[in-house]
Amino acid sequence: MLPKKVEKILNDQIQKEDYSSQLYLSMASWAENKGFEGVSSWLYAQAEEERLHMLKFVKYVNDRDGVAVIPGLDTPPAGFGDVFEMFDKVLAHEKFISGSINEIVAACISENDFTTQNWIQWFVTEQIEEEASVKTIIDKLNLLGKNNLYMFDRDIMSMRGGGGAAPAV
Repeated sequence: MLPKKVEKILNDQIQKEDYSSQLYLSMASWAENKGFEGVSSWLYAQAEEERLHMLKFVKYVNDRDGVAVIPGLDTPPAGFGDVFEMFDKVLAHEKFISGSINEIVAACISENDFTTQNWIQWFVTEQIEEEASVKTIIDKLNLLGKNNLYMFDRDIMSMRGGGGAAPAV
């Protein structure tokens, strides 16, 4: 059984994971409309991965006799300046999610919920990989510069991390 404090923070994370999926979907649409086929493919894959993360939280809360709440969402932005600015926003968002996962760990510790603390470690590791992956993309963008975006767009899918999708829900 989930402590109420942990159930609440996990439900908050459901909303954040769902918003992450919608944000990356919006970014994918933007990139596709700008002619970045590779970038849009990378972002569509990220959007799906975030949706799977949300489902993993939903399933966990329900399996632990909690009640998963599926929230309404704010509309994500539709414009992102350029690819450089967009990936800076991706990194900032992933850092926000990492902080949120750390808050869940802290809540688990304060509530002596060792089961959830153990379960959430997969997400701790996942966030380390997510941030590293986006930092690598930003590094590549900066190395290539604005005049080599064709090569970047062509090769971005080879930069997707191995951790990727959440295990089956």
